[in-house]
Amino acid sequence: STGAAVIFGTSGGVMEAALRTVYAKLNGGKEMPGIEVAPVRGMDGLREAEVDLGAAGKVKVAICFGLANARKLMEQAVAGASPYAFIEVMACPGGCIDCGGTPRVKHEFHPNRSKRQNGLFSIDRDMPRRQSHNNPQVIRLYEEFLGEPNSHLAHELLHTHYSDRHKDHSETISRAFQQVTLTDW
Repeated sequence: STGAAVIFGTSGGVMEAALRTVYAKLNGGKEMPGIEVAPVRGMDGLREAEVDLGAAGKVKVAICFGLANARKLMEQAVAGASPYAFIEVMACPGGCIDCGGTPRVKHEFHPNRSKRQNGLFSIDRDMPRRQSHNNPQVIRLYEEFLGEPNSHLAHELLHTHYSDRHKDHSETISRAFQQVTLTDW
């Protein structure tokens, strides 16, 4: 595994992991200086950063959690007014470290959110490999099965495709209700 995989659990972690790999790919395999991308870290629900990608110049990125914040970024993108090269969206506050599976009693879990986030960053810091593209299992998967990144097979197996199935669900639900008979108890 890699440190990049670990930080996927916190808001901004997917962005940081991707930026590490993008930097290396655009700069002849060199590791990003200051591999920890502090501007994308944090607990604000909506944040932006400008990141220097070396030879490729600077890019603006946005990170958000919560669907209201995601809506703002999506509306901006749909209107063609988004200045961002990359947007990360997570539904849960703080990312997966604060999601529905987190044990909690009312709001007593909030004070520990930053501790959980810092724990992930600490694990990342201690990992011998900190970039996704240096994961030996992923490298082997491509070499022995998928071929090149973005190959037809890799795209077919690793990318999710969405389609509107609303009509399909409505018809299924309608048929189910037609078969249900309500009776008095």
